[in-house]
Amino acid sequence: MTATAFAVRSGGSRQLAGTGTLLRFALRRDRVMIPVWVAVNALMVLSMPNTLKGLYGTAAERADLMRQMETNSSLRAMVGPVFDDSLGALTAWRVGVYAAALAAVMSLLIVVRHTRDEEESGRQELVASGMVGRRASLTAALLTAAVADGVLALLVVAGLAGQGAAGALALGLGVAGVGMVFATMAAIVAQLTESARLARGLTAAVLGAAFVLRAAGDSATTDGSSVLTWVSPLGWLENLRAFAAERWWVLLLIAGAALAQGAVAYELAGRRDIGMSFLPTRPGPAAGRLGTAGALAWRLQRGSVLGWSIGFFLAGVVYGGMTEGAADLVGDNEQAREIIERMGGQARLTDAFVSAMVGMLGLIAALYVVASVLRLNGEETSGRAEPVLAAAVGRLRWAAGHLVIAFGGAALIMLLAGAGFAAGYGRDAGAILGACLVQLPAVWVIGGAAVLLHGVLPRAAVAAWGVAGAVLLLGWVGPALDVPQAVLDVSPFGHLPKLPGGEMSWSPVLVLTGLAVVLVGAGLAGLRRRDMTT
Repeated sequence: MTATAFAVRSGGSRQLAGTGTLLRFALRRDRVMIPVWVAVNALMVLSMPNTLKGLYGTAAERADLMRQMETNSSLRAMVGPVFDDSLGALTAWRVGVYAAALAAVMSLLIVVRHTRDEEESGRQELVASGMVGRRASLTAALLTAAVADGVLALLVVAGLAGQGAAGALALGLGVAGVGMVFATMAAIVAQLTESARLARGLTAAVLGAAFVLRAAGDSATTDGSSVLTWVSPLGWLENLRAFAAERWWVLLLIAGAALAQGAVAYELAGRRDIGMSFLPTRPGPAAGRLGTAGALAWRLQRGSVLGWSIGFFLAGVVYGGMTEGAADLVGDNEQAREIIERMGGQARLTDAFVSAMVGMLGLIAALYVVASVLRLNGEETSGRAEPVLAAAVGRLRWAAGHLVIAFGGAALIMLLAGAGFAAGYGRDAGAILGACLVQLPAVWVIGGAAVLLHGVLPRAAVAAWGVAGAVLLLGWVGPALDVPQAVLDVSPFGHLPKLPGGEMSWSPVLVLTGLAVVLVGAGLAGLRRRDMTT
C-alpha cells in the first residue's frame, strides 16, 4: 500500500515496473545471508525464556533482580531497565535491544547491497536500461528488508506466544519495526552518498549513536523515561514494554518514522541520476601517497578501522565499568554463576565475567575481520580491482594490502578493547590485555575462512557471514543453553584458554594460528589461479 501510494504520487505504476522480478532476484541473492541473520537473531530471543527460568526460577529471585537493577546503573546502561518480573518481560529486557540492533544491521546491509552497491558496480545501469521503473530497485530493496524483518517477527511471536500473546506480538513487531526504521534510513543515506561503503558506515554509525543514547538515558533513570532514551529508536522498543502493560502507541511512533524516512528516500531517488549522489565525493588531489597497493587498501579501509577501534574501546570501558556490578548482581545465584563460568572458565566470579566479556568482544571482532576481508570481493565485483591489477601490481600484492588491514586491524581493535576494559575496571591491565590478545587466533581462523571462500568460490564469499554468524550463535547462546562441549568445540573460540584466571595453554593458540595461515594460503592460491569476476 505504501509503495503504491508513492508510485501514484511519482507518476504511476511505471515507477515500480519490474519490482516483483527485482524482489525475487534480491531474495535469491540473499538466500544465505538472510536466513543466517534471521536464525541467529530468533534463536537468541527464543532461547532466553528457558535460560532465565533456570537463572531466576522463583518470584523472590525475580523480585530481587528488579531491586538490584534499580540501583545498578551500569547494567541498566547495558541491557536497560526491568519493567516486570515475568519470564516474557525478562526476555524482552535481556535481549530486546540486542535483537533490534541485529535486525537493524541486517536491514541496512540488505538495503545498501541492493541499491548503492548495485549502482557502484554498474549493474543497476544495465537493469535500468530495460523495462524497469525508476523506483523499482529501491522498492525491491525495502521489500527484501521487510520480508527478512517480517519472518523474524513471525518467529519471535510464535516462539514467545506461550509467555503471553500480546507481549510476543509487541516484541516481534517492535524488533521488526526498528529494523525497518534503519532500512529506510539506509535508503536515504544511499541516495546521499556516492559509496556503498560510506552508506553502510554512516548508517551503522547512527545505530551506534542510538545505542549510546539509549545507554546514557537508561543509566540516568530506572524507567526509560529519559529524553536520551526517547531520542533513540532502540529506546522506543524498550518503552514499548512488551509483556509489561504494552504501550501500543509506541508502534505508531516506529511506523511513522519508517514511513517518513521511506517517503524522503523515494523523493530523493526521483531527483538524481543513476550513479550520482547528493553528497558527491570530494575531488582530489588526495592527501598522502597512494603509490602502493597497501596504501590504497589503507585509504579504502581506514574509516572502517577507525570506527571499529572507537567502538571497541568504548565497549571495553563499559564492560570494565560494569564488572563489579555484575558480580554483585549474580550474587548467590548458582545458575547464573554456572553460565558465566561456562563462558569464562572455572575461576573466581570476577575473572570469569571478564573472560566471558572479552570472549564476546572476540566474537564481534570476527565480524570485523570478515567485513574487511570481503572488501576484496567488493573491489573485484565492482570492477575497481581490474585497473589496479592492470598496472605493475600482482594479485597477491593487491590482496596482501587488504589482508594486512583485516588481520592487523583485528589485533588493533582487541588491544584497544583491552585498554578500555582496563580503564573501566581500574586494575589488572596486563592480564586483561593478554586475555584480549589470546582471542586473535580464533578471530584469524574466521578471517582465513573468508579468504578461502573469496579465493576459491568468489560467488559464495558472502557465506563467510554465515560462518561468523554460526560462531557468534554458539558463543553467545550455547553456554546459556548448556550445549555439549563437543558442539561448542566446533567454534575455534571453544578451544582458547579462559583468561584471566585460567591456565594459559599455548597448544591451541599455535594450532589455531597455523590453521589460519593454511586457510589464508589456500585462499590466496585459489585467487592466483582463477579468473577475476566481474
